[in-house]
Amino acid sequence: MDLNRDAGRGTWLLARAGDGDGVGGIAGTGFAAYARILHPLTAVLEDRSIADEYWDHPVLDEVRWRWADVAARTGSAVSPSVTWAAASGRDDESDVPFPDGWRVSPPEEGWFDPVVLAALTEHLGRATSTPDDLVAGFWDGQSDLSGGSTMAFGWQSADTPSAEERVELREYMADRTAEHRRAQDAITSALSVPRFGWPGRDLILAATDLPTLADPTWLEHTRLGPVVPLQHTPQLFWPEDHAWVMASEIDWDSTIVAGPRSLVDAVLADERFEAFEVAEDSSLS
Repeated sequence: MDLNRDAGRGTWLLARAGDGDGVGGIAGTGFAAYARILHPLTAVLEDRSIADEYWDHPVLDEVRWRWADVAARTGSAVSPSVTWAAASGRDDESDVPFPDGWRVSPPEEGWFDPVVLAALTEHLGRATSTPDDLVAGFWDGQSDLSGGSTMAFGWQSADTPSAEERVELREYMADRTAEHRRAQDAITSALSVPRFGWPGRDLILAATDLPTLADPTWLEHTRLGPVVPLQHTPQLFWPEDHAWVMASEIDWDSTIVAGPRSLVDAVLADERFEAFEVAEDSSLS
């Protein structure tokens, strides 16, 4: 993705930023309607009659679940304001095991599955006149985008290293540290563009289009700027005509689509999404 050096591309949305951590604070206010798409879950079927030395079990199957699948097993329910804690019965980020061998992981936060995003582009494309001109915003706090990645070294042996081994280890650590620092400096330099100051999040803006995002494998061959492999889906993106906004706040386990009534109705009616209508003043934190 080509970097966008004009942080002013987001001025229109910044003027519509809502207060706090509600829907309008995440996706902007003043849109006709809002949909919340719950991030899909990964569930694995384990053979718990077998365990390795780490007490891990062989995986027999791996599938996608909806939050409703979990809620049906825990005796809870899903609703527009449902939280993962309420649906899963867990107040931490651990996996949820079930007696029949299934184990489900919590939903990803700040990550909108590219397969789901690809399906969504069908509706987004019909709701904009500029499908080939999108602005995507990525949170620059990710360690691989900030040049702030760190390294750690350890000695794996029952014996204390000899004097010669200590010298070799120090040289190895110095070489690897210098190499790592050069790589991090290159990232910092490559991404040295003005940030878009969305409330609470500084974003790196880039240019993209809906045909690109319609390919579920787009992340596998995309760089942010000339040298940085992209491993994240956008926290915000919108078309040049400002018809809608999609927001995947980094700490949220769902994505907001804000736009015209017809777009939100189409998202809600599409069975590929586990989606609910929400209001711009809804709090989902």
